Amino acid sequence: MNNADYTRYRVPPGKAFSLRDVNPEDTQGHPGKKRARKQLRANLERLSTLQERLYAESEGSVLIVVQAMDGGGKDSTIRRVFRGVNPQGCYVVNFKAPTPEELAHDFLWRVHRRVPGKGYIAVFNRSHYEDVLVARVRDLAPAGLIEERYEHINSFEKLLHDHGTRLVKVFLHISKEYQLERIRRRLERPDKRWKFDPKDLEDRELWAAYQQAYEIMLNHCSTEYAPWYAIPAHHKWFRSLQVSQLLVDTLENMDVSYPQALFAPEDFTAQDLA
Repeated sequence: MNNADYTRYRVPPGKAFSLRDVNPEDTQGHPGKKRARKQLRANLERLSTLQERLYAESEGSVLIVVQAMDGGGKDSTIRRVFRGVNPQGCYVVNFKAPTPEELAHDFLWRVHRRVPGKGYIAVFNRSHYEDVLVARVRDLAPAGLIEERYEHINSFEKLLHDHGTRLVKVFLHISKEYQLERIRRRLERPDKRWKFDPKDLEDRELWAAYQQAYEIMLNHCSTEYAPWYAIPAHHKWFRSLQVSQLLVDTLENMDVSYPQALFAPEDFTAQDLA
């Protein structure tokens, strides 16, 4: 039995999708944390090897987009999945409110500047999708412009794909009750309080509007070249296992390998290396 079958959470391009069809508690009948940790360790070891090959080969790149409601586990998932990756070839970008300079350009300008170059893995903790999520819920842009942005995003991602960047897009799916539990935890624990922002409670009041915005986004922007995956996220060990397997398979499908040496190793003797 494959307990890391993330394919069942793939948002089917061109077909109607509803978050109600994904149970955030789902674990696929996995026997539990102990075996999941063993599988995760194996995935992280493989991911480390594949990332080194990607960096050495320098022919393609990977962009991981991580979205979630507040409390959905973006930070902890990134921390767990990428803890064994060489930071020389990987970086994380956290997109916050646009600066005046960024607002003076189109909404993808600041994003395009941070996409990974050949050989690199980039992780977007929030992303260009905020411009069709927050912007829709908070009425920060005209409705007609937001509708156009879905097409702009798809074209942008197609451009990246055509030039060798593979996109991995995951939405960490939680319930409103789970989010409340996480918020309470932040308030109760001194080491977590720094994560609490009173504005989070304002967004919580808009839960239904955000869920609708996410569904619209997932339906518009899950494509064959850049599909979305709505990963159940109530169990940390399970979501990390799914995301790590998705990344490993993505890199495996890229068939990354070490480049051929431009010299014959046998031509060098022990005396040459003395």
